[in-house]
Amino acid sequence: MNPLQQTPERQQQVLQSLQQVLPHHCVLHQVEDTRPYECDGLAAYRELPMIVVLPENEQQIVDVLAVCRNHSVPLVPRGAGTGLSGGAMPIAQGIVLSTAKLNRIISIDPAARTAIVQPGVRNLAISDAAAALGLYYAPDPSSQIACTIAGNVAENSGGVHCLKYGLTVHNVFRVRVATIEGDIIELGSAALDSPGLDLLALFIGSEGMLGIVTEVTVKLIPKPECAQVIMASFDDILTACDAVSDIIKAGIIPAGLEMMDQTSIRMVEPFVKAGYDMKAAAILLCESDGSKVEVIDEISHMRRVLNEAGASALAVSGTEAERLRFWSGRKNAFPAAGRISPDYYCMDGTIPRRKLAQVLRGIAELEKKYRLRCANVFHAGDGNLHPLILFDANQPDEFERAEAFGTDILRMSVEVGGTITGEHGVGIEKINAMCLQFSATERETFFAVKRAFDPQQLLNPNKAIPTLHRCAEFGREHVHRGEQKFPHLPRF
Repeated sequence: MNPLQQTPERQQQVLQSLQQVLPHHCVLHQVEDTRPYECDGLAAYRELPMIVVLPENEQQIVDVLAVCRNHSVPLVPRGAGTGLSGGAMPIAQGIVLSTAKLNRIISIDPAARTAIVQPGVRNLAISDAAAALGLYYAPDPSSQIACTIAGNVAENSGGVHCLKYGLTVHNVFRVRVATIEGDIIELGSAALDSPGLDLLALFIGSEGMLGIVTEVTVKLIPKPECAQVIMASFDDILTACDAVSDIIKAGIIPAGLEMMDQTSIRMVEPFVKAGYDMKAAAILLCESDGSKVEVIDEISHMRRVLNEAGASALAVSGTEAERLRFWSGRKNAFPAAGRISPDYYCMDGTIPRRKLAQVLRGIAELEKKYRLRCANVFHAGDGNLHPLILFDANQPDEFERAEAFGTDILRMSVEVGGTITGEHGVGIEKINAMCLQFSATERETFFAVKRAFDPQQLLNPNKAIPTLHRCAEFGREHVHRGEQKFPHLPRF
């Protein structure tokens, strides 16, 4: 039977099978109970799942996978549902498996600086639990108050401090996984290295297509003695982009290096009151952390570089409360968008730092082409763009224009030597854009990896990897890097 088609009789059989291996309160099948799971943070794409399960331990996850395997039912893993690429969007005739109930911090080892946690533990809860030991977990997505560690593993999440401390893949030692066959395997180890192929790096960022996370061992690092943030204002956004390169060229690796343009500044400041310069065309948030001596020296160095780069004003946080206030504006950019627009569409392309000015200029041209505003807020230090395309879904064709706008941003990212995603994943949102970046041969290699872990194609099917047929329908094949598709963009 096609795993995406279930008769009413088969649906009832699946429900009964699940109720035999799970407590009844862990199986949701009434529409009013499954409706909250119809989408993730990308609310533009929705699908009502057939059944939602909330297992309470690892064995129950294995039992659910057996039901899926025996009945050929697709399964979509779900963390907190904060993902922004539709990776947790359900399959209509499938099961959603939420790991929300597996939310224990199993242990913290201050000597080894590690924590072993269940998949449903929130990102920020790890740092909260380790704070008394002077430790914390470095990756800090904007959704860290809600997002869970298994979701971070699925998407290889980052955050505003990823420039210095890395993404999820750099901060996880070991992942315990339930495969579709019902085996429990451990990828990585508590040591700095493990024998054999580096399947841990392969699994992190695989978007729930290879297995279900049941346990994660994360790296903890010492909480810095102090930290300060410089807020640098610029009269021109292109000058701000050049300043980013100047900081890195000077040999400085800030703990965080973020940029916001004037549209994002003006939508955030009334909401958060972070103290942002409302007259600036762009601001940079540059953080230094470490010992007091290190921070004083690095802040002085960054001030000198920023002044020479053409900053119109500099403000340095004087207290921890002020530092957190500066960051609160950046971390609340997405919710603040709701104050000025009924809807927004967040992109996630990553480009070489030297191309920031070129691509932002291109985005400004696309605003005119699609007659939509775009607020740019992003991880400038590693070139990870997060353009927020503002639109009103109630207006005819505005969502379609926003989608086309987003696709052009991703196309531009590939053409300048970047990629279509930095930390949000591909999911369903960017699956067509995969056709822009990868050839048919490359995509078949991805499918071969998928088949090795999931031969029945039951785990999060039809996500992330487009078929040849889909790419043909999309009308685009492999984009050769260096090909100039946007003649209005200057060549650097």
